[in-house]
Amino acid sequence: MIFTRTIRAPRPGTMAMLTRRMASEAREQLADRRFDAVGLVQTNLPCLFYYADIAQKAGNVIAVEITGNCPQQVSTIALFGSNEAIDAAMKEITAADKPFDK
Repeated sequence: MIFTRTIRAPRPGTMAMLTRRMASEAREQLADRRFDAVGLVQTNLPCLFYYADIAQKAGNVIAVEITGNCPQQVSTIALFGSNEAIDAAMKEITAADKPFDK
């Protein structure tokens, strides 16, 4: 199960909140760049890596793990990019949200 949200035209305060919760390498990668949208995906750890890969293949997005969320083995990724790229990435992630193969 996943929870998703898309933020259009993120304000500086929202970006500051997100950047405080990411690794320094990710902060450097995003420094001095503006993004039209941020896609947020919350899920378990195996799906986190899977969805990050799907998102990056679907569109020109930067996927960053957001840390310090929740102690119940739930993680969040933030996807940064244009509105179109985030829409494409989120569409592919939603389509891939299905039970594990048995």
